[in-house]
Amino acid sequence: MVRDTLEPPSQALSMRGEDLAVLGNGNAHGACSLLHAAGLGYGASIALDLPVAVRLLDSPSKRDLDDPDELLDQVLAAWTAAGHELPKGQPAEAFHWAVASKIPPRQGLKSSAAIAVAALRALADATSTELETAEIVAMAAQAQIDAGVSLTGSIDDAWACAAPGWKLIDPQAESIQEGVLLESSGPQPDDWYVLLVCRGDRERKPELEDFVPHAGAFQQALSALQEGRELVALTWNGRAMLSVLGDMLGRKLTNDALLNGARAAGITGSGSALVVVAPKVSKPTCERLKRFFESRNDGTTVVVTSFLSGLEEE
Repeated sequence: MVRDTLEPPSQALSMRGEDLAVLGNGNAHGACSLLHAAGLGYGASIALDLPVAVRLLDSPSKRDLDDPDELLDQVLAAWTAAGHELPKGQPAEAFHWAVASKIPPRQGLKSSAAIAVAALRALADATSTELETAEIVAMAAQAQIDAGVSLTGSIDDAWACAAPGWKLIDPQAESIQEGVLLESSGPQPDDWYVLLVCRGDRERKPELEDFVPHAGAFQQALSALQEGRELVALTWNGRAMLSVLGDMLGRKLTNDALLNGARAAGITGSGSALVVVAPKVSKPTCERLKRFFESRNDGTTVVVTSFLSGLEEE
């Protein structure tokens, strides 16, 4: 979507210079994978402190909007398909968007799910509509499917972008609520640094058949989640996805990270960003890992953030 310069993730997002009529505001955040839903049919992602803000406007924004998949058009379509009215009874063509995001786009950090969730919240704000998070997740999943940005609907991603912690999701369940098989507040933010090793836009999206030979590694990730060991799941899922993608460099980098003190490391989503987790009790470990990745001189950048912990109260 909008490619902003990345600042510290915890800083509030602003949209300076907008003097248009703002009809509604919505917020969400990024996430990373614990279990890719195409691996076994179950998916889980965990919330990260990577904020996204979306505004619904009555006129075009002064800022360029990068929406090549027309996801925001599909958000409007999903909203009306769910039986909700658009603001002021106007047609979809009457509305415009402004997006400010700290999520590196198209790298597996759930930027599409986050923007869909934030846009739906902006629509709810504009129409004074009270929605449960499950309803937002359902519409966000439909918008992503219709925009062609997800293999599975990314229900686990939408949950993680809408609420803190993580949920293990069965996307084939009869309802969004029934699809939540397991949930947790996740690792405590005060305990862990999360380093996002950004290696540029993903080069390709895998096909479903690419996942079949790696079911064993995905099963290890699922078992770890069932035991409440999220960081182990992150590493096993990352190993599986690196094999699915044939990303030998990513495998080497994650192995090097573990040798240099990381407690977990793996690729997220379908890539290309790597997620590396280091203990906050050892700040030198985080600094050493950051220097290691930034010294590659190949355009790699590192964003240091944290998990968003806690289960949402419905």
